Amino acid sequence: MDITFIIQTFGLIGITAIIFAESGLFFGFFLPGDSILFTAGVLASQGLFNIALLTTCVWFAAVLGDTVGYWFGAKIGIKIFNKEKSFFFNKRYPERAHEFYTKYGGKAIILARFMPAVRTFVPIMAGVGNMSYKRFLSFNIIGGTIWTLGLTLGGYFLGQRVAKIDQYIIPIIVLIVLTSVIPVISEIAKSRREARQKTFNNKV
Repeated sequence: MDITFIIQTFGLIGITAIIFAESGLFFGFFLPGDSILFTAGVLASQGLFNIALLTTCVWFAAVLGDTVGYWFGAKIGIKIFNKEKSFFFNKRYPERAHEFYTKYGGKAIILARFMPAVRTFVPIMAGVGNMSYKRFLSFNIIGGTIWTLGLTLGGYFLGQRVAKIDQYIIPIIVLIVLTSVIPVISEIAKSRREARQKTFNNKV
């Protein structure tokens, strides 16, 4: 996928639409949000966009997209997950989502911003899991701000300082994604250790 071509063809409206869709609409999980933000920042450093307008638009799209995803999960998603034996829409998923967000809510929403595909479904499951909207919104804003401004301004400032930065966009995005996954893996490992310890203590 030629990200630069997409951005140059569809412009600021296209960028905003992609970030909105990937942030909370089911069909947007395949969209390359990280690459779009970083590349748009690079192109802004070359004069294609006004950086202030760009960051404002993508921030608003990210926060609004997650909000739409949350309310979709809260109002409609809960009705979808009503089958006992369905692999995708099992009744147990909302209960698990509620438990998950009660324990990890804030961190999950913020970290998911940097995980392709995952960030599309996290706000939906937050709604399905009946997470407090006020709590969700605060972490939505924090995560959306770090994600959009971090990647867009990162691309902008590197574009000003590094010659031919467009050649390194993919490796940089991969590095960002891998770095963001580390805390998630660490949290999962910690939870499993605690579960094993609890099982061991119960047996003793």
